[in-house]
Amino acid sequence: MPFDRLDTPSAIVDVARMQHNIERMQSRADALGTRLRPHVKTTKCTPVVRAQIAAGAQGITVSTLKEAEQFFADGVTDIVYAVGMAEHRLPQALALRRRGCDLKIITDSLASARQIAAFGSAHDEAFEVWIEIDTDGHRSGIRPDQPALLDVGGCLHDAGMRLGGVLTHAGSSYELDTPEALAALAEQERAGCVQAAERLRAAGLPCPVVSVGSTPTALSAATLDGVTELRAGVYVFFDLVMHNGGICGIDELALSVLTTVIGHQPEKGWAIVDAGWMAMSRDRGTQKQKRDWGYGQVCTVDGVPMPGYVMQGANQEHGIVAVEGLRSGEDIVSRLPIGTRLRILPNHACATGAQFPEYHALAPDGSVQTWSRFHGW
Repeated sequence: MPFDRLDTPSAIVDVARMQHNIERMQSRADALGTRLRPHVKTTKCTPVVRAQIAAGAQGITVSTLKEAEQFFADGVTDIVYAVGMAEHRLPQALALRRRGCDLKIITDSLASARQIAAFGSAHDEAFEVWIEIDTDGHRSGIRPDQPALLDVGGCLHDAGMRLGGVLTHAGSSYELDTPEALAALAEQERAGCVQAAERLRAAGLPCPVVSVGSTPTALSAATLDGVTELRAGVYVFFDLVMHNGGICGIDELALSVLTTVIGHQPEKGWAIVDAGWMAMSRDRGTQKQKRDWGYGQVCTVDGVPMPGYVMQGANQEHGIVAVEGLRSGEDIVSRLPIGTRLRILPNHACATGAQFPEYHALAPDGSVQTWSRFHGW
């Protein structure tokens, strides 16, 4: 379908920007001497993942076993399921491994490790298990210096599971916005994960993989000594949260939402568009940052940012576009007449992408392909 005939709202991927972002991160991993294992939860889209692998990525990271199922069916075998393994999902993980998927699972507690070990032993399966390390207090994981690290490692190893390595994710990097702070956290992330690996090895336990990464720390690390692989995800599209953090330029944002002006509230200085929070998501990730973009930066239909124009509010299927500094009564109607098509850059690419069953991939020559993405668990 020609671009000018796409229905709205639609998720638009700027293929040239996406490819630039892929090459930027791959070059970064190559320069740091590590493998790149992209986190594909951002896109959940096979053509995007194939572009990442073609650029040099080795394996993928997933956030759901449904992703693992889908990408394995599409030919990707080296997969890390980077969410703590729940006992009821072990049969699904086993089925994937029995079909030839090199699936790695993770744990961050002795209770979970015991469940994995018991299930694996009962089914004669040596699961490969990585231990999640907490290097910044952000969410999950065992701290590098905790005694529990060796307890978990010993439990898995003694039960005949394959202790594959350690991994960490410095999610608190999303809260930082200076190069100095990001570089310091990247080093903290690296050092903590390497420390955990060294403790396991000193205890006579195997730890071949040391896996670190978030998009901000991956692009800020000075060195990754002792690290074997880098994980990052949102870099493939970037978004306004990443832009606010100084990680990318506005011209590197590869995902936008195509929308149409459907009405006005002239006395309020509003244009109403047909992309509400069901299209943009409820994510207001920039609200606590130095620059709040509302629900997104407004661009022309050609993707050129319109300074001062933001989607300042959203209902389920209605978005409210306004101009910062526009006085009540100014003529928003003539600026954005009904039928005007716009593109909105999102706060959080993962959340906005998740609202759509497909992307419309816009190539530099103006041609459009439809790329399916998938939902669910």
